[in-house]
Formats: sequence, structure tokens, C-alpha cells
Amino acid sequence: MKLSVQQWIRPEIAALQAYHVADASGMVKLDAMENPFPLPPALQDELGARLGRVAINRYPDPAGAGLKPRLKAAFGIPDPSEVLLGNGSDELITLITQTLARPGAKLLALEPSFVMYRMNAILSGMDYVGVPLNADFSLNLDAMLAAIAEHQPAVVFISYPNNPTGNRYPRAAVEAIIAAAPGLVVVDEAYQAFADDSFMAQAGTVPNLLVLRTVSKVGLAGIRLGYAAGHPAWLAEIDKVRPPYNINVLTQEAAHFALDHLPLFDEQAHILRAERTRLAAALAALPQMTVFASEANFITCRLPGALAVFDALKANKILIKKLDGAHPLLQDCLRFTVGSPQENDALLAALYDILS
Repeated sequence: MKLSVQQWIRPEIAALQAYHVADASGMVKLDAMENPFPLPPALQDELGARLGRVAINRYPDPAGAGLKPRLKAAFGIPDPSEVLLGNGSDELITLITQTLARPGAKLLALEPSFVMYRMNAILSGMDYVGVPLNADFSLNLDAMLAAIAEHQPAVVFISYPNNPTGNRYPRAAVEAIIAAAPGLVVVDEAYQAFADDSFMAQAGTVPNLLVLRTVSKVGLAGIRLGYAAGHPAWLAEIDKVRPPYNINVLTQEAAHFALDHLPLFDEQAHILRAERTRLAAALAALPQMTVFASEANFITCRLPGALAVFDALKANKILIKKLDGAHPLLQDCLRFTVGSPQENDALLAALYDILS
């Protein structure tokens, strides 16, 4: 029997490319906005012992209810808000789009931004509307409000700060978008630990606002835990789409462990913010390097010959993110995750050699 896959696949899926994760074996890994600091040995032992006592023969708490009050207390989630847990914030983006994907429904997002907004619109069968940023990556509020008025989107996604550009839009502009939107507005605060503002205090009180976060950027990328906070009426509907037992028992226990040691992760975020300042200044001193302001744990830069620089760094066993080609506004752009002081020193030394 002849295998004929393409005749059965949705055309819009066949036209996509799978989300690519580069092989980082043996590399200084500065491509994925991860926290570079491993757990201290004593905490490794404690976590191992705690995970060893988990009843892996039993299904997990289906809603992660034991975690929710701890997350609310730790991260300032207000009482009027409900909380929904996801297998990373990626799953929550998927659940939101699946919940809202009525025929003709539209998802609106700024561009360039997190690629999974557009991907999930396509996967869920929603119409996607992208609104370009200005050339300097600032928000074009007039264009955004005009697009909302024209398309009446079911959901608007705003990365705050924005990935992959690193900048945080003016709060008043985001408030204007929330006020103008007819449907849900998701403020994605994946990088909030490194930013100077948040909409979490408004979660649950602004009816069409949902605040999305992840623990991935603060040192827990491997446990895959995201959470959404917003009005209970919205989250009750989104929860209907959530797979049962989506947060496994090991993730739940690891999250409790992390909350028991939250000051450690807060201190690491403080170090990374200081390193971001140091790294940005050093990058700006390099010839022909344009450094964009960042409130995330990465720095986006533009320089002529970016692709050659990317390849040269890779040859030096340093992996960064090549943004050139992902969107017209990202031409000649590279993204550097803020690493440990030693990793940042290695990056800068290699760049000095390459660009000298």
C-alpha cells in the first residue's frame, strides 16, 4: 500500500515547519533564555529525596490545587483572580486558542513576537492578524487600535516584555489595548522576574485581562510549569479544554520545593539583571553593534554580517539565537541570553576576536 501522507494533512499544517530546538551539546548555551545556575549540591540532594518519596504510581492532583494558594501568595496574585496551571506557558497558550477558536474568530498579536502565538492560531483554526512594531521595536499604538477596531479579535496576545526584542511597551499603551479589545487580552509576563512592571495586580478585576507567567526563566525550565491568572469566568471555560492530569506529580513536587527556596531564585534573578546591564554596555562598545533596551534575561542586537558572527560563535562553541530571517524587522539581528558571569565573559572574548 502506497503511503500518501500529504493528502490527509491539513494544508496549513503541511505548510508549517516544526518548532526547532538547536543541539547545544558541548556549547556555552546562550540561545534559550534559561537561568544558567544549577542547584547547589545540598539542594540537589534535598530535591532528589523529595522526588523519591512522590507516589509516582498514582495520578497527580488533577488541578494542581495544592500549588495554587502557594503561587498566589508567592507572586502577588490577587484574591479575585482564579489560577490555571499548564505544562509550561506554551500549553496555556494552546488551551486559550482552542477555547476561543470559533469559525472566523481572530487572534491578534504584535510582530515580531513569540512565534507560538501565530503557530497556535494556525493549529487551532483561528484567523491570525499580525500588527508590525515600529522599526525600533516600539509599539505602534494607533496601528494596534485600528487593527482591533477592524478585526474585532477574540484574543490579543501581548508579550510584556516582548520576546524576541526584549523591550517593554509603555503601560498606558497596553491599558489602552485592554480597554479597546472586545475579547480577551493575554499579557504574557514570561520575563517578569527581570522587568520593572507587571499587570498581575489587575488580574481578576479587569474582566478581559488574563496574565500569563512561567517559572522557566527563573531556573525551572526543566519542570515545565506555567500559570494563568484572571477572571474566574474566563478560566472556568479554558479549564474545560485542559487535559486531565496535565501537571505531573514530579513537576508539582518540584514546584513546592522551589517555592520553599524562593529567595535563592530571587537572588539569581538579581545577579542576571546586573549581568544584563554589564553585558549590554560591553556589547554596545563593539564596532557597528546596535543594542536594544531589554527588560528580559536576553539582549537583542543588530550588526552587519550577523549570520557570519553567529556561525563564528558557533565554531567557538557558543550558541546564541539567530533572529535574522524570522521577520523583516529582525534583519541582521542576534539574541544573546544573559548567562553566568563566566559565560558572558566567554561570549565577549569571542566577539572581540571575531569583530576585531
